[in-house]
Amino acid sequence: MSQPERILGIDPGTVVMGFGVIERVGSELRLIDLGSVKFAASKESVERLGDILASVEELLDRFQPTSLAVEAPFFGKNVQSMLKLGRAQGVVLSAGLRRGLTVAEYPPAVVKRRISGRGAASKEQLAGFLEAMYTIPIDPKRALDATDALAVATCHALTVQRTATLSAAGALPAKKKSSARASSWAKFLAQNPDREA
Repeated sequence: MSQPERILGIDPGTVVMGFGVIERVGSELRLIDLGSVKFAASKESVERLGDILASVEELLDRFQPTSLAVEAPFFGKNVQSMLKLGRAQGVVLSAGLRRGLTVAEYPPAVVKRRISGRGAASKEQLAGFLEAMYTIPIDPKRALDATDALAVATCHALTVQRTATLSAAGALPAKKKSSARASSWAKFLAQNPDREA
């Protein structure tokens, strides 16, 4: 029997941050917990970064995950929203890296496609798939940040499982050779050692 992998999924945000914790043993997935953390909207967004870090560290201490999966922001929001969300995501990723965890990020469309088969599934549809997958009642109106976090954790588990299965079957594609541009750069550095940064 393989060792269990505990995955903490995070849907970063500066006002609400969702989290979902699952355990993967072989091909079996088990829900440990899900929820959300709210931050004081009255604080400046930069001040909330410290609160986000403290909350992520508390989740890491409480659940002792082996992997951290984070939902990447999607490009469609205004620049200020993207900047704030990117900062929150950076805090979350850094907390996991400092603990030596396996850290992965997934765009929302990839998460939706891995869970539902459709990259354009709504948050409510995604919550419905997760409810069926984990056989638990999920109120999507109350817990969309939490279900997004559970979805990213599940996406990571399924991705790792699929990669392991393909690798064991020898079905992974061969690694691509370095691009001509990369090899040209390497050639340039070899010919000009004094130019190396």
